[in-house]
Amino acid sequence: MVQRVGRVEFGVTWVLRNLDGLIAVGLGLTIGLMHVFGDVISDKVASGATLLVLGTLAVGSMTERLRRKSDIREASADTRRALEDLAMVRSLSGDEVGDALEQARAQTNRWYFKGGTGTYLRAVTLPRCVEAAIRQRAQLSIKIDIINPADEQTCAAYARFRQTFVRRRNDDAAHAWTADRTRKEAYATVLAACWFRQRLDTLEISVHLSSGVPTLRFDLSETCLIITQDDPNRVNLLVTRDQPLYDYYVTELHQSREQAVRLDLRGVASLGDEPTVDEVRAVFDDVDLPLPSVFSDADVAEIVEKALHAEDPYRR
Repeated sequence: MVQRVGRVEFGVTWVLRNLDGLIAVGLGLTIGLMHVFGDVISDKVASGATLLVLGTLAVGSMTERLRRKSDIREASADTRRALEDLAMVRSLSGDEVGDALEQARAQTNRWYFKGGTGTYLRAVTLPRCVEAAIRQRAQLSIKIDIINPADEQTCAAYARFRQTFVRRRNDDAAHAWTADRTRKEAYATVLAACWFRQRLDTLEISVHLSSGVPTLRFDLSETCLIITQDDPNRVNLLVTRDQPLYDYYVTELHQSREQAVRLDLRGVASLGDEPTVDEVRAVFDDVDLPLPSVFSDADVAEIVEKALHAEDPYRR
């Protein structure tokens, strides 16, 4: 029954689309038969009818051309829309990464991050977003998912992963990734989150610690998702909010945080503008993430430096 209805609809559509041609053929056959078999009409009438048929065919031909042009324009528009959709997921390289992150921060009051230790987050994202929230007197929500500095195996594995790309770039030993450096970088991100939380009452910030080794970094704002890598030879991606991939990663990042350890940042010890060693140790005790006993005061001071004075890794 459904197939029969479909055939009927197709037939009606075909007739309406080709009505001018059918009229011309009908006129031609009618006049021709009347003239041949009945000698009912005169030669003048037959000639006039012939011109009418030819005129109808000409009109039909022009109409078909217009239809084809309309179809071509419609197909071109569809192609253009498809290309525009593809362009909304685009690659980034070099300075484009920093520019894209800056634009993502321009109009947002939420930021979700998932990555290794959050160096760029500490150096740029946190201070810039907090500055904007203070200036605009706006609420700000930040969710951070990094590796667990208390998990020595994870830190060692992440250091090996990062060191692979350091060797490819022939960086000097001072920038080598070790398990010790990885732990301090992750501790610094936790400290930075606590420090900024105490300086903005409207800041809702959470820190989640994972035991997995991430190979990608995810920065998600209200307008886009930016996926970056540690290997400078590989492509980075930008996904706009109106793309399905953006929504997929909102869910993915949420699930990742749900499987991680969330730190309770409420009620931690006060931190000065330049926190002392004792203040820092007290804060980590309060969040149930005590610093290793082997960390000297110099190690703690290094964590403070990384937390509040980190260098922008994209600055050249």
